[in-house]
Amino acid sequence: MTAPEPTILATSGGHRVGRRTRTLFDALVHHAVDLSGVHGRRPRILYVGTATGDAEHVTARVSEAARVAGFDLTPLQLFPMPNVADVEGTVLDHDVVWAMGGSVANLLAVWRVHGLDAVMRRAWRAGVVLAGISAGSICWFEGGATDSFGPELQPVTNGLGLLPYGNGVHYDSDPGRRALIHRLVAEGTLPTSHCADDGVGLVYRGTELVEAVTELPGKGAYVVRREDGQAVEERLEPRALPTPGY
Repeated sequence: MTAPEPTILATSGGHRVGRRTRTLFDALVHHAVDLSGVHGRRPRILYVGTATGDAEHVTARVSEAARVAGFDLTPLQLFPMPNVADVEGTVLDHDVVWAMGGSVANLLAVWRVHGLDAVMRRAWRAGVVLAGISAGSICWFEGGATDSFGPELQPVTNGLGLLPYGNGVHYDSDPGRRALIHRLVAEGTLPTSHCADDGVGLVYRGTELVEAVTELPGKGAYVVRREDGQAVEERLEPRALPTPGY
């Protein structure tokens, strides 16, 4: 079972703290599974933690979150070498790719060394839902604002480009990101950019933004366009997703 057309869920959320576990999958991860159309069996999630350097403690927490949610999760690790013989086959064998946050600059470099950029494009076309948080959101776009290079936010402009827009994550919790996205769009460094507050996800069918969704109340999504050399921002009201019952 795959999504009926190329689908991406780009988010600034998806995880929350559990009462008995450090991490639970929140509504955005469950929505990625819903978008895949899987039914009649346990969903298969491919977790890609490249942006954290495949940190084992993060992988363990995400694996525990998948167990609680009733998902089968496979970590795809690239450090110190790929942990599977057939990377492309492994990606294509899953319903959802969930890319973790961290350093998007390092993610892009390592994916390209291993040819995972091309693999992700083929998986997207085949109907595997591509999703993720923060760096795992920006990577699908032309670029965005990142702290990959240090505490001072800087532009990244060599994203995979599956979606022909810029991307702003953590738009409400890190005030420097909004200002930088506005500047980059105004000067033409980034194209029209789609941005998400914490807890918000952007749903794309093909390259069209079809919906914003949220797991937290009061949050927004935004489209930032260049008009007459200035950045103009439009707020989109997300649809509230049901909270998973654990």
